[in-house]
Amino acid sequence: MELLQDFTRPPLVHVKGIPLIKYFAEATKLMKDFQAWPDDLLISTYPKSGTTWVSEILDMIYQGGDLEKCRRAPIYMRVPFLEFQCPGIPSGLQSLEKTPAPRLIKTHLPLSLIPQSLLDQKVKVIYIARNAKDVAVSYYHFYHMAKVHPDPGTWDSFLEKFMDGKVSYGPWYQHVQEWWELQHTHPVLYLFYEDMKENPKREIQKILEFVGRSLPEKTIDLITQHTSFKEMKKNPMANYTTLPSEIMDHNISAFMRKGTTGDWKNTFTVAQNERFDAHYADKMAGCKFTFRSEI
Repeated sequence: MELLQDFTRPPLVHVKGIPLIKYFAEATKLMKDFQAWPDDLLISTYPKSGTTWVSEILDMIYQGGDLEKCRRAPIYMRVPFLEFQCPGIPSGLQSLEKTPAPRLIKTHLPLSLIPQSLLDQKVKVIYIARNAKDVAVSYYHFYHMAKVHPDPGTWDSFLEKFMDGKVSYGPWYQHVQEWWELQHTHPVLYLFYEDMKENPKREIQKILEFVGRSLPEKTIDLITQHTSFKEMKKNPMANYTTLPSEIMDHNISAFMRKGTTGDWKNTFTVAQNERFDAHYADKMAGCKFTFRSEI
């Protein structure tokens, strides 16, 4: 247990200019030899953008809607986290070695740090993007409860770091735009968190089409219901409560906290919102797609 306590709150480490959780930065060195398989599927997001939600949807699709099969292991075992590394727990790469095809793989890495093999093999990518304001608030709470991050400090100072791209995984603005641009050269299904909140069944049908699978209507309805925020929040195979509290302390904040759109209004001050909007307009100038910060 001492080992677990010793590793908490390390400073971020830069890899190719991108700040990362110390242990994840170390894992990227091992990724150069990673061999993707053509039938792998990569779930990519900036943190706190619906990764676990889409991971659970895809595992349910791959298991034909069989709830028992989806309870076989926690989500981080069923959908290995590519860059995950933490003392005392199997790494993402180790989990992937034991995962039979077709594999689902999760990552938060920006495009510059993705193993080349995933691009060379033209592995299908499902990317989920969420509006920056809700991401910033959710990330702040996540920093508090997930102790592999540095101390988040005050909300005001964390928001400044987020805007400057000085949080783990770097700038949100760059992340969402470069994965959008990848659609020109690579098979990418680009989804928006807000669309999924508005009409989850419609977005699940998009996913089915993209992965070339079909399921009966009643199975799609089951997946929609089982992967609702309410259901996933109480599902120990999806809500990360199986990890030791030394890594994620759910007494500080639940991993699945609110799962809403527009919650940022309860945190941002008027001044912060005005400053953020001006900064956002500058960083996203010329962007070919738009986000909804409320539904």
